[in-house]
Amino acid sequence: MRLIGITGGIGTGKSTVTNYLQTQYHLPIWDADLYARAAVASGSPILQAIVHRYSSDILQPDGTLDRQRLGEIIFSDSAERQWLDARIHPYVRACFETEIGRLEPDATAILAIPLLFEAQMTDLVTETWVVSCDPPTQLNRIMARDRLDETAANSRIASQMSLAAKIALADVNLDNSTTLADLKRQIDRHIKL
Repeated sequence: MRLIGITGGIGTGKSTVTNYLQTQYHLPIWDADLYARAAVASGSPILQAIVHRYSSDILQPDGTLDRQRLGEIIFSDSAERQWLDARIHPYVRACFETEIGRLEPDATAILAIPLLFEAQMTDLVTETWVVSCDPPTQLNRIMARDRLDETAANSRIASQMSLAAKIALADVNLDNSTTLADLKRQIDRHIKL
C-alpha cells in the first residue's frame, strides 16, 4: 500500500498537486480540509463546543460557523488554535483511518494534510511530500486568493510550521516556484518511483 501525505504551507500549491494526481493518475484524494469542515458542520458536537467557547457570535445568521471570524481568533492566538486543533484533529484522523481501512493492499492513495507534521499524522502515510515555493510567491498567492492584506497574509504564514522545517522532514520536496509544467514534471518523476 502506498499512502502519500501531501503537505506544505498556505498558498504553496497543495491543491494543484492533488488535482493533478487525481486527474492524471486517477488516484483517490482524501482531504483533511474537507474532513475539518465536516467536523464543524451545523449541529456537530465540535461546533457546539466552539459556540460554547466563543458565544453564538461565532455563527453566521444561518447557524453555520463564521470561518472568517474564527480564523481571526485562531491565527492571532496560538493557544486558541491549539484548543481548536485538539478537537478537530482526532475527527480528521478517524476519517483517514476509515478510508485507509477500505483500501486494497496494493492501492495508492493521496492524503492531503496541510498540518501533516504539526498534527502528528505521519504514521498514517508511507511517504511525505511537501509542496513549497519561494516566500514572495507564497505571500502574493495568499493575498490574491484570500483577498488579505500583507499583514494578515503574513500572520497566516507565521502561524504555520516553516516551509524549511517541513522540507527537512519530508521525503520529497515539490518546488512550485516556477511554472505549472515544471511542477507536473516533478510530480511525474516522484509518482513513478
